[in-house]
Amino acid sequence: MAKKPQRHEIDKDKDSALLVNGRHQVIPADPAGQFKRATLAAGAVLWRGDITDVDSLEVAVIHRPHYDDWSLAKGKVDPGESLPTTAAREILEETGYDIRLGKLLGKVTYPVLDRTKVVYYWTGEVIGGEFTPNGEVDEIRWLPIAQARELLSYDVDIQVLAKAEKRFRLPATSRILYVRHARAHQRRNWHGDDNLRPLDKKGRRQAEMLVPMLLPYKPHTVYSALPDRCQATAAPLADELNLDVVVDPALGDDAWLSDMVSAQARFQELIDAGGTSVVVAQGTIIPDMIAWLSANGRLPLHEIEAKKASVWVLSFNEGQLTGADYLASPLPVK
Repeated sequence: MAKKPQRHEIDKDKDSALLVNGRHQVIPADPAGQFKRATLAAGAVLWRGDITDVDSLEVAVIHRPHYDDWSLAKGKVDPGESLPTTAAREILEETGYDIRLGKLLGKVTYPVLDRTKVVYYWTGEVIGGEFTPNGEVDEIRWLPIAQARELLSYDVDIQVLAKAEKRFRLPATSRILYVRHARAHQRRNWHGDDNLRPLDKKGRRQAEMLVPMLLPYKPHTVYSALPDRCQATAAPLADELNLDVVVDPALGDDAWLSDMVSAQARFQELIDAGGTSVVVAQGTIIPDMIAWLSANGRLPLHEIEAKKASVWVLSFNEGQLTGADYLASPLPVK
């Protein structure tokens, strides 16, 4: 089919910016703030097959009848959403596929009339669902990466696919969603046991909003450090997943300060267990633990923030840190 992009997307390659360099990616609390009249969107490079044999993988290229083009799956943010939520929802609506979000590849920007389109892309493993042609997408082709590259209508999509291929060649054998507990009542106003200091109103909202943001990663276990504020942050997600919160004092600040080596060993056990786990912890241990993982892994990190209710999506290959995505806030971006 001839490549005939129509209407505003004809400018997708004009004055575009590709910000997908590096295995450390960040989504700020206000991702639209650095752009004038931004339109936020999210999507993924959808893949299926044996990740240990990249040359055998297939990726999805979608045809949009509205523009008569071939592109990667994506869509605009709805009110009340975080970007990971958007990516999973839009892909389900457009393609019918349920996905597991993987590595954040970065973002692409390009002009759309008088606005700036800002699209964040992940890798997304298809784990279920079935495509039915619809008004947004009337055809999907599953192709080897080289053939998908030839079919795509836009250079920016080709470059995003190239970054995804690089990530596929160093795949994650495990992931940890490393969450700092949501906002709690101030320490100076709390006179009891600090482990009992509860979340405040904003913190409870942050804990609730972590649920739709983290569900697309399909975690299978939820761990928490001992303090009540950590357990309360973990509880809504665990409830949604029908899981128990596994409370482990070795994951908290006190353990880090009293026996750092044992705390490191415990975290390494979670990494080595494989799959995707959530760990809710505190503001001292998180940046220090990530710095240790960086020093002993394959990803240099120099600035490690850990704001309340933020999430580090840490990717590991055979126990070593290979990727780190910092999601500064679970609150809606629109």
